[in-house]
Amino acid sequence: MDEYIEALLKEIELTLFHQPVSEAETIYIGGGTPTSLSASQLDRLLSGVHELLPTHTTKEFTVEANPGDLSEDKMLVLKNHQVNRLSMGVQTFDNRLLKKIGRKHTAEDVYSTIQLLEKHDFQNVTIDLIYALPGQSIESFRDTLTRAIDLGLPHYAMYSLILENKTMFMNWVRQGRMALPSQEAETQMFDEAIAAMNKAGLTQYEISNFARPGYESLHNLVYWNNEHYFGFGAGASGYLGQSRYKNKGPIQHYLKPLQENQLPIHEIEELTTSNQMEEELFLGLRKKAGISKIRFAEKFGKSFQEIYGSTSEQLIQKGWLASQGDRVFLTKAGMFIGNEVFEAFLLDGEK
Repeated sequence: MDEYIEALLKEIELTLFHQPVSEAETIYIGGGTPTSLSASQLDRLLSGVHELLPTHTTKEFTVEANPGDLSEDKMLVLKNHQVNRLSMGVQTFDNRLLKKIGRKHTAEDVYSTIQLLEKHDFQNVTIDLIYALPGQSIESFRDTLTRAIDLGLPHYAMYSLILENKTMFMNWVRQGRMALPSQEAETQMFDEAIAAMNKAGLTQYEISNFARPGYESLHNLVYWNNEHYFGFGAGASGYLGQSRYKNKGPIQHYLKPLQENQLPIHEIEELTTSNQMEEELFLGLRKKAGISKIRFAEKFGKSFQEIYGSTSEQLIQKGWLASQGDRVFLTKAGMFIGNEVFEAFLLDGEK
């Protein structure tokens, strides 16, 4: 782990040597497990980040945490390094389901971590929840939703379970060893979540994200606004200029080029103008506010109407899309079938 931390800092140093930056408005240390580091390792990582990046310009500095992993000494390290936002992967408050999906923490660990955060007056906290888990009933989900909202946090993220090919879960579903909730139940869970969050004063500012005013994730808005960012670490992805890149994933494959003062990039994808337009729509429409026609024209030199006029009209007639003034955004019905809407904006070839 010490070797990995030093390699990660070296990657940042090598990258910024070639592409120096004068500001870093958001920093996000993720991967789910930064708090599995010891306090001294966490201190070394964050010290290195401050040495290499212009953190005096940073408005939002997020670290992901596992419930139960955050101890008093680690909390002090975070505070000492001006980390001002914490993201915690809770998933569910149902201990039976947590065990089923292979999570090590319990609901009790979540409460003890929240108590520690309150003790240190750490106010900008978000938790991730997953719905449509295997064997999850509507009643179990409602209990999780109630317990989550009762924490009174300023931000929540909520995602449905996505099964990937060649994973244990997908194999179990195919073998009939594990049942997922029906599409109707999944839709009901999402619908009830939106209603409960709104009732609690949390605005759904993105399909899967809810926040009190002023607590929207600045870092995630960089993605949804289709802006540029660096990605550092094993398996990390970044977006610079007209290129998206991905680092080598397995740790040893990541470490080897850095030992030779080379960047650990696995692949680079050069985006055509069509690709960039598509991504502007896919990502921007995830936000409740949708996309700006003016910004689209400024960015691509062509009007939204010229490129997507007929497509958007068809989607508006279906009740999936709306247009008001400068903004184009998903309706509530469109949010439930976002992927179908996004597919309609795929372009044929370069435009």
